[in-house]
Amino acid sequence: MKPVEIAKVYDQITSLWENDEFDRNNGIDQHERAIAFAKKKEYALDVGCGCTGRFIDLLLKYGFQPEGIDFSVEMVKLARRKHPGVHFYHEDICEWQLPKKYDFITAWDSIWHVPLNQQENVTKKLLSSLDHGGVCIFSCGGVDEAAEHKDNAMGSEVYYSSLGVSGFLRVIADSGCLLRHLEYDQYPESHLYVIVQKPVKSPGQGASAPLG
Repeated sequence: MKPVEIAKVYDQITSLWENDEFDRNNGIDQHERAIAFAKKKEYALDVGCGCTGRFIDLLLKYGFQPEGIDFSVEMVKLARRKHPGVHFYHEDICEWQLPKKYDFITAWDSIWHVPLNQQENVTKKLLSSLDHGGVCIFSCGGVDEAAEHKDNAMGSEVYYSSLGVSGFLRVIADSGCLLRHLEYDQYPESHLYVIVQKPVKSPGQGASAPLG
């Protein structure tokens, strides 16, 4: 299932997040935990931001200058309506080049729609876009091995993929980042969230060590 097809599905189901039954506290505690690790609170990015604006509100509360990206036209339209002072990008995260380094990146319940053959590249892209001391929180399928599947739990068929726990841990290590937290927060469901941090650059990093 191509990202553009998934975006069209999300264009049709925005009401799932707009109605009163949606829990706007979903993911908030986890983001509070992640924000506590951030060394700076300047630039932030919400990947797959959707239309609720709850993470944008949280980031604003902590003094960040947040931006959002989503591939769904309707989601971006609603997000802009709720936060007219925030910049939202209508882009495919698989192709989009992030415009700056960020102190905080969230990809909550979003990048698991990325095709499996692009999942590693997208994860590395996000981690490489962290500034020193920056934090990334993302949720994923906490399966043992790389996998992909489709289901219609939201009323329309949607695609999901995961590198698996070992796959994501490898990507984090390869990106030179530190694992700060990993939790099955909806156990026994396989919903997993991960907090990753790019190390703070030491004052002498990159300089030759003195001899003697």
